[in-house]
Amino acid sequence: MRLAVLLAALTATVALAAPASGSELLQDPNVKLLSLKVNAKGEALLTYRRADGTLRRVLAWGAINARAPSETTPQVRFRWDYAGGWGKYRNGKYWKGFKNRCAAYDGPALPMLVAACKAPNGSYWTVQAWQRRIPLLGFDPWLPHQTNWELHLSHFSGELPKLEAFSNWTYGGRWQGVFGRYTYLGQPIFGFGSNAKGVPKDKYGRNLYIDTLNSAYGPGWKRESGILTHRSTGTFCHSFVPTRPFAGYPSQEIRPAASGERYRITFGGPGVMPVMQVEITGLTAADLKRDDEINSVFDQVMAGDRVCAAER
Repeated sequence: MRLAVLLAALTATVALAAPASGSELLQDPNVKLLSLKVNAKGEALLTYRRADGTLRRVLAWGAINARAPSETTPQVRFRWDYAGGWGKYRNGKYWKGFKNRCAAYDGPALPMLVAACKAPNGSYWTVQAWQRRIPLLGFDPWLPHQTNWELHLSHFSGELPKLEAFSNWTYGGRWQGVFGRYTYLGQPIFGFGSNAKGVPKDKYGRNLYIDTLNSAYGPGWKRESGILTHRSTGTFCHSFVPTRPFAGYPSQEIRPAASGERYRITFGGPGVMPVMQVEITGLTAADLKRDDEINSVFDQVMAGDRVCAAER
């Protein structure tokens, strides 16, 4: 396949803005979390200090886990009160009498965890801190919001989403890539449409973020891409190929193919489930001998995905 065609194909799959974060995102970035409390009524109270120094107490309630994708039923979402009880109860001092009943967290290990506890009914509330808006294609941040730390609140019980990811050779062994599948309770996670920038049009759509370690972009972890899971299958694929930067980026020179020693793939959970993340090992020339084995895995995981057929 000609390089120009590869570049065009890759650019068409990359999400430029990608605000669909999964879990539930607090509206204030770069805050200092002071506490997470949960009462017996199913409410969470987060107390934090904003970047400007002001204190904020936020109530969240009304959602747990996630629904399977549906074009008629909305995804579960928290209800929020950023006034400490005034919005829900017309009592701005409600937070003062908030009876914390949360026990020590004994749930599954999660990435980027900053606070967690176990509610009286056995469900879990967690807060994760994530730098989601880092620029793509290995660029260093040049705008303030690109370094924001976001807090993501989750409420769940039972099984977590399942994130499968694998390294592979693509386009006849010329390039290296990743592929995988995102599911919850055996059902694929996907949305029903997106805009021209790859932003999902509904709360079911999920963006994944791919980071590459010690690549042509330089030492350490660099953000490579943000893409969507595919409709009906919950699958995804990406090849590390030379790519022209997007409009508005600091340079328009072609970026190198940035296959790395390892890859990190991060997804916001469906509904109000936690942010999920996996790391996988990159490939070396010696792994070309395993191409048939890798292709067999690809065929199983990516069954039904016609978009990624060329990247087998």
